[in-house]
Amino acid sequence: MKSILGFGWRGALALLATAALGMATTTMPMPGTVNYLEGKASVDGRALSPKSVGSTQLVVNDLLSTTQGHAELLLTPGVFLRIGNGSSVRMLSPGLADTTVGLESGSAMLEVDQLYKSNRLNVVVDNATTTIEKTGLYGFNVNPPAVRVVNGKAEVSQGAQHVTLKNEREVELAGALKAVKFDKDAMQNDPLYRWSDLRSDYEAQANLNEARTVYVNGGWYGPGWYWDPYWSCYAFLPGAGMFYSPFGWEFYSPGWWGGFYGYGFGGFHGGRGFHGDRGFHAGGGFHGGGGHRG
Repeated sequence: MKSILGFGWRGALALLATAALGMATTTMPMPGTVNYLEGKASVDGRALSPKSVGSTQLVVNDLLSTTQGHAELLLTPGVFLRIGNGSSVRMLSPGLADTTVGLESGSAMLEVDQLYKSNRLNVVVDNATTTIEKTGLYGFNVNPPAVRVVNGKAEVSQGAQHVTLKNEREVELAGALKAVKFDKDAMQNDPLYRWSDLRSDYEAQANLNEARTVYVNGGWYGPGWYWDPYWSCYAFLPGAGMFYSPFGWEFYSPGWWGGFYGYGFGGFHGGRGFHGDRGFHAGGGFHGGGGHRG
């Protein structure tokens, strides 16, 4: 076990931030909530600002667009949708049990850290519907229209055609659907991939801070989204245990924090998990618990 002196700058920031924060408050962000903005973005032509983060929620048919910038949307708890420069995504169904978004321009990346049988999670591109079947990392593009599974499993349907995609497979949506292998190393140089990796790291930091805040100060309302004023975004807290994101960043539950580290010894984030970008150790999950914003 690392000592407090071994936390490094990330651990020190988490400890300082936790000392300044109180109990979580109780509001539940629904699918389609804007969780991060960078550069210029709008909803149905209405410009968004930093104050929009955490308070703007897409309803049916709302269109989120970026020009020179990026945006992150919360879908079901533990699922992040990120869009790149010159991209737009429409909210088709914002339900917790049936969440569907449509990518209308540009590119998007979907990080799925928690997924349950009751969650039906779909992404529509060029009249093709991708149904997410496992936790993992997924990429979508409009020009040319394509779906990519970095890791995980998805079913792609277009008319009478269907194809199953698994790890490191993609399908182009023009013509006959056929799963082919792609160059993962080349993909990791893509700007949206690199930005999503960084956002996943920040989300892991927010999770770390909120897990300790809830453990020390209380305010546990069950697994879900919790507003972290230090990172100015919602953090995802699983119901139990810990896991690694598809990018390899660690996510903790408050119970794991207390049970594994003990009071005063959590609070370090030493980098990517030893399972790299494939490992998942998911425990607990969303059962109607709250995300909480003050």
